[in-house]
Amino acid sequence: MKQRILSILVDNTAGVLTRLAGLFSRRGYNIDSITAGVTANPRFTRITIVTSGDELVLEQITNQVKKQVDVRDVKVLEENSSVIRELILLKIKVDANQRDNVLAITNIFRAKIVDVGCDSMIIELTGTQSKLDAFLELLNQYEVLELARTGITALSRGMEDVRYFE
Repeated sequence: MKQRILSILVDNTAGVLTRLAGLFSRRGYNIDSITAGVTANPRFTRITIVTSGDELVLEQITNQVKKQVDVRDVKVLEENSSVIRELILLKIKVDANQRDNVLAITNIFRAKIVDVGCDSMIIELTGTQSKLDAFLELLNQYEVLELARTGITALSRGMEDVRYFE
């Protein structure tokens, strides 16, 4: 099974995300990750979908997405020519004696401590999936109270495939 990252530019209309997700559901395709947000032009939304399957299935998915009415552009993003990031918020249980160790790990990964309580900390980290996984592995000795991951968001590098819409 291979993964494919699709960057989909769509009209910013009600129900567009539901219709795209419905396409995947109806055809039995898997969505590994999905993120969406308005672009610099509020008429458009960029949706990043990570999906998986064999090469034939991935091509079918890409072609079906391109046929959707609200879709303006679809890019298949490759790791070596794209900036790919994910965000996590992690709340861990720590006492005062453990904070220095957590702070050291946080600094190594350039994460941010965004909240400190008497017996817990919330840490924010942005990066590639492998960076986030390595960070979580180092913190597995602490009790994870809550974890939120945004899913992947990505853009292609450079100007070659930038699309302008009026």
